[in-house]
Amino acid sequence: MNVTGQIALVTGANRGIGRQFVLELLERGAAKVYAAARRPEVVDIDDARVVPLRLDLFDRESIAAAAEAASDVTLLINNAGTSAYGSLVTGDLDDARRQMDTHLWGPLDVIRAVNPALGRNGGGAIVNVLSALSWFASPGAGAYAAAKAAEWNMTNAVRLELAGQGTLVQGVLLGAADTDMMAGYDGPKVDPREVARRSLDGVEAGSTEVIVDEWTAMVKASLAGDPAPFYERITALLG
Repeated sequence: MNVTGQIALVTGANRGIGRQFVLELLERGAAKVYAAARRPEVVDIDDARVVPLRLDLFDRESIAAAAEAASDVTLLINNAGTSAYGSLVTGDLDDARRQMDTHLWGPLDVIRAVNPALGRNGGGAIVNVLSALSWFASPGAGAYAAAKAAEWNMTNAVRLELAGQGTLVQGVLLGAADTDMMAGYDGPKVDPREVARRSLDGVEAGSTEVIVDEWTAMVKASLAGDPAPFYERITALLG
């Protein structure tokens, strides 16, 4: 897919990685970008090609309305997300369920709502913004890690199901990005614009998986080995 001339829908477009996707799509010549957010009035990108849309991952009616409004879409960027910290064993289970709703069921609801338009419009592409935590867990982030692991394999399943209609389904995996959501994290962070660049480079190359940073590449490389040494290393790195 050449991004030039495409019509994109980006969730969580008001800030962070989502906002950078909107800017990168515009720079590459996208014909229109639906910038979806729970509060579309805060989308502050001044470009006639940007169409703010209300979309709340917890509200199926808003998802259906956004999909109807964006019936000409050819590229979906599933980016919206949040993070919460606590124990899976002793913490608030409602918080853990919200992580699953945000990172698994919400993106899947968006895919299901938008897919008919993708099929009508030639197949197009779907990008799911995932995380290195799809492949490991860290203390306090168990619910987020479990939800991202579920979203990663959902991405794989959707890719197989939509191959017949010619839809590229890409997973983008990264460690921490330099966004408001990670403001309290002191470790290395990737520029969110780099996430958008690498993902869209991958869309144009037909790549089903994009590994953004060395941290995530290290995590992926560890999966074939014994997890004990890996978690010893992770514990040391994370303190």
